[in-house]
Amino acid sequence: MIIDCHGHYTTAPGAHDAWRQSEVAAYEAGEPIPAYPEISDEEIIESIELNQLRLLRERGADMTIFSPRASVMGHHVGDAAVSEAWSRASNDLIYRVVSLFPDSFIGVCQLPQSPDSPIERSLNELERCVEEMGFVGLNLNPDPTGGWWRGRPLTDRSWYPLYEKMVELNVPAMIHVSGSCNDNFHTTGAYYINADTTAFMQLIQGDLFSDFPDLRLIIPHGGGAVPYHWGRYRGLADMLNRPPLAEHVMGNVYFDTCVYHQPGIDLLVDVIDVKNILFGSEMLGAVRGVDPETGQYFDDTKRYLDAAALSDVEREQIFSGNARRVFPRLERALAAQGRA
Repeated sequence: MIIDCHGHYTTAPGAHDAWRQSEVAAYEAGEPIPAYPEISDEEIIESIELNQLRLLRERGADMTIFSPRASVMGHHVGDAAVSEAWSRASNDLIYRVVSLFPDSFIGVCQLPQSPDSPIERSLNELERCVEEMGFVGLNLNPDPTGGWWRGRPLTDRSWYPLYEKMVELNVPAMIHVSGSCNDNFHTTGAYYINADTTAFMQLIQGDLFSDFPDLRLIIPHGGGAVPYHWGRYRGLADMLNRPPLAEHVMGNVYFDTCVYHQPGIDLLVDVIDVKNILFGSEMLGAVRGVDPETGQYFDDTKRYLDAAALSDVEREQIFSGNARRVFPRLERALAAQGRA
């Protein structure tokens, strides 16, 4: 079985995105949030079958862990009520996809992380998605300010109520920023990778996993710059009197394979222990085109893993075993489907 741990609903029906624009416009005009539009099952089915599901089948994968489109989470837009309404609508749409295609998709939720609100305000939506809709994880934005980094590091105690709830619900988080409103940082080319790297360094500097030994965090996009600079982070941990990375961080942190060329995947699996790598493609996501050097899609990451120097056992770990371990509720859902 092949499980893609990183998929976003980037092809949601146009009425969904149009409602978001009207929601923001109403906020700016001081008017009530408008009613959410009717979106038919047929519209959702078409948006999935022609895109994610088609490519999932063509590329040989079986299931995607699916969440709202990350770049438009837009936590910095509007106020807490705006963020809550948008998150709820986005998560409800993911639930409808999962309900229509239960063998191919399972949900991960967006949180309403308005920058001026305490993280406790996000907990009700997390509970709703996990306990009522069967979602298996969440996306956690380490910078809800959209590129200005005005908040506290992930190791700060202000985040602890969320971590406590995650441990209680037994769900992992993917660390994932949204769109950048800072012109210095291109959203997918700079901000995403910067945030991945920043999150890892924050975890080195703190002692989060001493307080939450069962917490599980996934850093996407291959871990940002971390595998390429592994010696730097090992050295910094030593200079900061932190334990070795294997003890201090890597018992709780995982990287995905959203790395879009063969040398990058080869470096990832050479540097990072296989038990810490989950298959992901971010399809359809940041890089959708065809590589002119290979004639293959950049984001067809399964091809790179098929060609990597891995044993069959290691490849199975990356393709499914690790995801089933990191997402216990996914394992439970698969067992209920008879796919144990």
